[in-house]
Amino acid sequence: MNQPQWEAALKKGIAGLNLQLSETQTGLLLRYLNLLVKWNKAYNLTAVRDPLEMINRHLIDSLSIVPYIDAKRLIDVGSGPGLPGIPLAICYPHLAVTTLDSNGKKTRFQLQAKAELGLENLTVVNERVENCNFEPFDQVVSRAFASLQDMINWTHQLCREDGVFLAMKGLYPVDELSDLPDGYELKACHRLAVPETEGERHLLVLGRR
Repeated sequence: MNQPQWEAALKKGIAGLNLQLSETQTGLLLRYLNLLVKWNKAYNLTAVRDPLEMINRHLIDSLSIVPYIDAKRLIDVGSGPGLPGIPLAICYPHLAVTTLDSNGKKTRFQLQAKAELGLENLTVVNERVENCNFEPFDQVVSRAFASLQDMINWTHQLCREDGVFLAMKGLYPVDELSDLPDGYELKACHRLAVPETEGERHLLVLGRR
């Protein structure tokens, strides 16, 4: 394991996003990466195997939406191994972050990461999204989870009336936007400049009309 190389790549990516993170937060992100690399060998949590590729495609990609987080309570739907929920919980220690995934292996990994990193602001839920009926959240985040239509249809009960859905996408999804459920609209779109990552990245902010 080349820890100095990993740390340098992570810090370069954070600087490329113009984020101001403390040494403690950077250290927690590196520890999370180490856990992901270790667990991935046995549990196949992500198809990405190379740790340096994980930094850019997972950690930096997740951190690219940090400037658009404006909530007291947030839920990450279809979180997988905790992306972007765990990086967001590290960046916002006073934000109540819930991660939701139906895959037991992935939520067991998240619980281990929560314990080892001391993330008291993180709640991990192993459940199918359509079975969940929590107190609604300010922001509902998804990263490559589903079409925009399915995202809203499956998670509408998780979002406050005045809350928003944050959908992380690659190319600008023209067809999906033309097919939004009645009563919902695009509130904003942010083109994400993710360092060391090829292809377009967009964050779509959706809400009730």
